Amino acid sequence: MDKKYLNIYNEILNKIENNYFKPNSKLPSENDLMREYNVSRATIRNALNLLEQNGYIQKIKGKGSFVLDIHKFNFPVSGLISFKELSKKIGLNANTILKELSVIKPDSYLMKQLQISGDEHVWKVTRVREIDNKKIILDKDYFNKKFVPLLTKDICEDSIYEYLESKLGLKISFAKKEITVQIATEDDKKYLDLEGYNMVVVVKSYIYLDDASLFQYSESRHRPDKFKFVDFARRNKEVMKG
Repeated sequence: MDKKYLNIYNEILNKIENNYFKPNSKLPSENDLMREYNVSRATIRNALNLLEQNGYIQKIKGKGSFVLDIHKFNFPVSGLISFKELSKKIGLNANTILKELSVIKPDSYLMKQLQISGDEHVWKVTRVREIDNKKIILDKDYFNKKFVPLLTKDICEDSIYEYLESKLGLKISFAKKEITVQIATEDDKKYLDLEGYNMVVVVKSYIYLDDASLFQYSESRHRPDKFKFVDFARRNKEVMKG
């Protein structure tokens, strides 16, 4: 089998990853690529098809092949990891900007999300996540004050989870998450560099302690071009038997 297309695939991929071919730019035509690599049209098409299958280009009939924006940030949606931990792990040039820190009485929506009564109090923390000097994530976190008696500006700008675990001794165990795409709100437009986008990806999280107490509800609102769903799933063969 002709493996020349794999070499061409890797060469073009390398150029995309190193920004030689920029996002939304058009690749050279099939004829130009045939001449450049001295191969058949079938070989070029195999390389382009593989690039499309793996999410690097979009082929548009009658127009050519266009480079997709691969520079999205991998946020492990199914995991429980703080923004500070994630920034260190994947080497982001990141900054957290605290917009609001207050204690509020829950409205009916928050009462439902946190499964609490209107007599309880909730910490409201609104933070903007800036990555490479672009404000692309708006985090709205709500903590049941029964479990988190104190929060400060310094804690919120550093790592709330680090404080909860190391200082308060809370054991954060698991989360239920829900992903939706929503029309951008006034807060999204106010706080984020949306750059023309009118939709955001919203990750809602319900976070529990090891005794199954629900202590936090959060909405993480992402600019759509910088969001990528990352997950890992293993097939449970025991369940699937029969």
